Amino acid sequence: MTRRPIRPTFHESDQPALQNLQAIDFALQDTVLYLDAYPEEKEALDYYHALLERRAELLEQLSPDHPLTVYDNIGDTWNWGKNPWPWEVESN
Repeated sequence: MTRRPIRPTFHESDQPALQNLQAIDFALQDTVLYLDAYPEEKEALDYYHALLERRAELLEQLSPDHPLTVYDNIGDTWNWGKNPWPWEVESN
């Protein structure tokens, strides 16, 4: 049996919100790269959290039935690189 990905159905009226979502996702990726280099930068972390809030609002508006994806760092510090990597002994 071949599995096909499930894709949400959006309407033409959703296009502006979808474009905003794409722009926010791009800004999130860019901010993640910046935070990886400068994890102590409070202003960048605040910007990241603001983008996450706006993204969640857009996703709720577009389709409340679809889950969020990879953006889950909600603390006061950027700790993505502080945990052991999957291949390190400490993580297993």
